[in-house]
Amino acid sequence: MSATPNSASAPLVLAILDGVGLEDPHHDNALAQANAPFLHAAIAGAINGKATISLPIRAHGVAVGLPSDADMGNSEVGHNIMGAGRIFDQGAKQVEAALASGDIWGSAWQNVMAHRSHQIHFVGLLSDGNVHSHIRHLIILLNKAAEDGATKLVVHPLFDGRDVIDQTAEKYLAELNDAIAVLHAKYPTTQVLIGSAGGRMNTTMDRYEADWTIVQRGYEAHAAGTARPFRSAEEALATLRAEDPGVSDQYLPSFTIVDENGAPVGRMKDDDAVVLFNFRGDRMVEIYRALTEEPFTAFARGPLPRNLLVVGMTMYDGDLGIPAQFLVPPTRVTGTVSELLASAGIAQMACAETQKYGHVTYFWNGNRSDKFNDALETYIEIPSDKVPFDQLPRMKAAETGDEVVKAVKSGKFPFIRCNFAGGDMVGHTGSIPASVIAVEAIDEALIRVNEAVKATGGTLLITADHGNCEVLIERDKSGKELLDDNGVPVPKKSHTLSPVPFVAIDYSARTITSSGVSDAGISNVAATILTLLGQPVPADFRVSLLTVM
Repeated sequence: MSATPNSASAPLVLAILDGVGLEDPHHDNALAQANAPFLHAAIAGAINGKATISLPIRAHGVAVGLPSDADMGNSEVGHNIMGAGRIFDQGAKQVEAALASGDIWGSAWQNVMAHRSHQIHFVGLLSDGNVHSHIRHLIILLNKAAEDGATKLVVHPLFDGRDVIDQTAEKYLAELNDAIAVLHAKYPTTQVLIGSAGGRMNTTMDRYEADWTIVQRGYEAHAAGTARPFRSAEEALATLRAEDPGVSDQYLPSFTIVDENGAPVGRMKDDDAVVLFNFRGDRMVEIYRALTEEPFTAFARGPLPRNLLVVGMTMYDGDLGIPAQFLVPPTRVTGTVSELLASAGIAQMACAETQKYGHVTYFWNGNRSDKFNDALETYIEIPSDKVPFDQLPRMKAAETGDEVVKAVKSGKFPFIRCNFAGGDMVGHTGSIPASVIAVEAIDEALIRVNEAVKATGGTLLITADHGNCEVLIERDKSGKELLDDNGVPVPKKSHTLSPVPFVAIDYSARTITSSGVSDAGISNVAATILTLLGQPVPADFRVSLLTVM
């Protein structure tokens, strides 16, 4: 028996708790440590609804289209897969396939090589986190450029500390230098050097225009060569560590490498080419714009080098056409759940603060920025605070909850989706106390959302895109906490391999049960939404997590 579609006055609300996974209740598990009575009861299946169903689902590895189950999920992948209702190859896996086939060396790469007698720059995240980039991809690109006759290669690495263990910048820099030494021995006529660097959350890798000063610092370091000068990256790291021993890799200040006369060794010049080697797009869009856009008003940039070619590893934003050239073609997903709902005439609202706004819109919609139907879709962005996230760890949970409650009470939207950013963004700081506060703020907002949904006889779904704040201390394979040289536990600032919650709380007159999916993952969420809204589920979708009678 099929479900009766939710009316707008009895909506289906999907709350995505970004970075909130399920793990044993250790002292570094912010979800377990938080005073979050609603969330704890919901995950236990103990909310007093007509039907409350709770189960863990997968949000990493092959379940979300990544190369292996050793690969952490992330927000881009998570929202892509949830909105698509299917598993398809994601950035890292697409790059691996293109490398294996040789397709990566197509027309865009040939255009880069047309600049081989000038400098070729490589800008991106220097780690093996495999969320935004992989150092192995960079090394392959450098070797191919040398093989193809490039004369000078300049690397502008960004240090991680979020998707890998923090304070390991020196380790990845050493790996890069080892690869450069091997390359020099094989291709002695090709000069390879490091031109500038900085931490990813301080330099270059802003997203959604949250803080253009991050991109400005990157432009000044990479392109203009005017950041704080050092003779080498090793000298820069040693100095910056001495000045602030606790500084996270992600917040390392930007710097430029200079020669004995104080001139930058690798600033961008006329007729140069730039390869942005991150495969994940959200944090590359703005630096691409800064390196290409005319006129440009986000900050005082000055004139660009003439004939500067900039290409990306992948397509970063298909609707904006960013980048104009890319090494690996994107997977444009059609037939997403929101596209199907728009085609069926069902009104929707999407809401998040700036840090996750693109995830409930662009990524959710299959890498599409514009709406499927302007008359049926409402997007609400709440500006994020421009401070380190552990300083204001509640982030915009209350404001996000306010907008959702307002939408529920309006009776206009049969389907409402929202994202609470704190579990991820605060979790990335590695601060257990701040992350606990973030979860508590989310819980307070969910209490109000749940009451609004209950009053309308609607349905509330709660899930997450990946884990993060449930494991905030690094551990070895045996589960033992890792300690630094001072015997202090090493903060974990990256995503996790944990499952995530899926909770359904239904206040309608229908009967909802678990469908018993054996390999449940976030890819099953889209079919679940369609089922609850009484819509047909496409044959190629992963099946619904719920059965409705």
